[in-house]
Amino acid sequence: MQFIIKKNALVCRRRGETLRIEAWGRDSLRVRSAMGPVGGEDWALTETPEETRAEVSVGTEDHWVGDGTVDKREFGKIVNGRVSAVVNFVGVISFYRDDKLILREYYRMYDGTLSDRSRCLKVINRAWKGVIGGSEYQLTVRFDPNEGEKIFGMGQYQQSDMDLKGCVLELAQRNSQISVPFMVSSLGYGFLWNNPAVGKVTFGKNITEWEAASTRQMDYYITVGDGPKEILRNYTAAAGRAPLFPEDMMGLWQCKLRYRTQEEVLTVARDYQKAGIHIDLIVIDFFHWTVQGDWKFDKKYWPDPKAMVDELHAMGIKVMVSVWPSVDRRSENFGPMLERGLLIRTERGAEQTYDYQGDCVEIDPFNPETRQYVWDVCRRNYASLGIDYFWLDNSEPDYGVYDFDHYRYSQGPALSCSNLYPQMYSRAFYEGMAADGRKDPINLLRCAWAGSQKYGNVVWSGDVPSTFAAFRDQLQAGLNMGLAGIPWWTTDIGGFMTDDVKDPAFRQLLIRWFQFAVYSAVLRLHGDRGPYNIPPLDDRDFGGGYLHTGQDNEMWSYGEDNYAIMRKYYDIRVSMHDYIASLYKEAHETGSPLIRPMFYEFPEDKKCWEIYDQYMFGGEYLVAPILRLDEFEREVYLPKGKWRREGSDDTLEGGVTVRVPAPIDDMPVFKRV
Repeated sequence: MQFIIKKNALVCRRRGETLRIEAWGRDSLRVRSAMGPVGGEDWALTETPEETRAEVSVGTEDHWVGDGTVDKREFGKIVNGRVSAVVNFVGVISFYRDDKLILREYYRMYDGTLSDRSRCLKVINRAWKGVIGGSEYQLTVRFDPNEGEKIFGMGQYQQSDMDLKGCVLELAQRNSQISVPFMVSSLGYGFLWNNPAVGKVTFGKNITEWEAASTRQMDYYITVGDGPKEILRNYTAAAGRAPLFPEDMMGLWQCKLRYRTQEEVLTVARDYQKAGIHIDLIVIDFFHWTVQGDWKFDKKYWPDPKAMVDELHAMGIKVMVSVWPSVDRRSENFGPMLERGLLIRTERGAEQTYDYQGDCVEIDPFNPETRQYVWDVCRRNYASLGIDYFWLDNSEPDYGVYDFDHYRYSQGPALSCSNLYPQMYSRAFYEGMAADGRKDPINLLRCAWAGSQKYGNVVWSGDVPSTFAAFRDQLQAGLNMGLAGIPWWTTDIGGFMTDDVKDPAFRQLLIRWFQFAVYSAVLRLHGDRGPYNIPPLDDRDFGGGYLHTGQDNEMWSYGEDNYAIMRKYYDIRVSMHDYIASLYKEAHETGSPLIRPMFYEFPEDKKCWEIYDQYMFGGEYLVAPILRLDEFEREVYLPKGKWRREGSDDTLEGGVTVRVPAPIDDMPVFKRV
């Protein structure tokens, strides 16, 4: 191994591989490696790191030769504040926090120095396997496991596990699955897999493995801190933070599948106004257009959208429209975009990537020309009418088949970069709106990647079922998204897929979900409500009239009793405006999410690292959602301190678990006093 000392960096070379470890902001290191020179994209690490001065050195250590003698072998070391890395003579990296080992690469070869384990397995720390016929590699990076470690973050996976230790996670984007590869460890470090390649991570009991299916470079970042709050602060300083959220968007967002005419939208808005309920935003969902990729209103059902927008603005209501990345062959934009190479390419067979309600190919947002083309069309057909924001749906993208080896972007094969697709898609609108002088370009997306927060992304959890099991999954998903650096996260209240809106079990679920959403970043009513017995508006096979719609989904749509409960919680949301604004400001300044696991605020309390069915809304409110059907009481753990239940004058001493009532109109919430 050859060691080279650079300013703030340690460079190591062995057997054709170049390894570079350098200081990357406060108490942080960036680690890159390639079979050749190191360079390339910054990917998530776009921000200029805080200037630090690392200590870089080369020394020697005793190595057992095997005949009873020892030999001196070189090692390299880099120290940046509280984090340090040591590279031994075969390139194995060990990481330390305050001189205590926190992470070490897995290495089981005879020439290694980690001689307390089997040396005959021939398993190495960084395995580069050439992709046949290409210049990329299939890369596997291995680490020793840490006994007792808990792992959080990594984005959103539809499962019951909050602690990811023991889980195998696909590093790929799907509808309701969001790969954001930043993890927070209970041992006081954070780790970013800074690679948008499709792959897999295994947080096994016996090994940790990160895999990229097609890449040219290993790239990861590690940071340390006293707790998750400090770790998130360090990480988001390197990857970027969310902008300031508009203060007039912190109330209720109204949506359904789907408003089919401009008169329907206006009627709903007027009815809310008559009820004395202010909605901050109304959303016009899909197939208000002619065909996918036209990105414009169907004039038959939206004859004067500017007049509609003007009336909504007069009520103080912002307007959001749905935009999909899919382009139907019948679209007026298909031919020009295909000719100019602005669509995704397929590696074999027909040129089709998506087949819902049309024969479609999706846009290639990795191409700057694509982003400009799409924004120019949407500026002309939407923004010029006064449309405020965009719902960038299907942003994974939602492939007809998730065969990532079948698709190619201008950036390269989808296997090498597909996880970045939703971020590039959002940039088409964020950058276009910013260039047009918009000070608050926020948009709603179904997917994200590391660093997406800096592009004004409100991310929702996808098309999830309307079940209590799915509801429980959303809680851990939202908490882990926040720990992955994405603070603006929301859900479809009540879930997306409902068979029967009159089912009492669904209505109970809706109320419990609404209560939870009040204590989250965005309060948003949406869902595909069955039964599907509403006839289409016409018999055309395209346009705004032919596709089905769901049942009504306004606050008053579920009976007077439920309306009264939702109205109560709506009023709570409105009363918390200043507090919620302070949380958004905190997210902008420090990277802290709005909803937080208990250990985020109480890292010294061991019990808080074990509790995942309650959470903190900011630093003041402890929220204990009701996550099961017909559950009208539950246990709540109160950490040390004094707590007062909302709606009560009684103060409780913390450090105890209490059983509290939870009637249908009251979710347990405690405030620190």
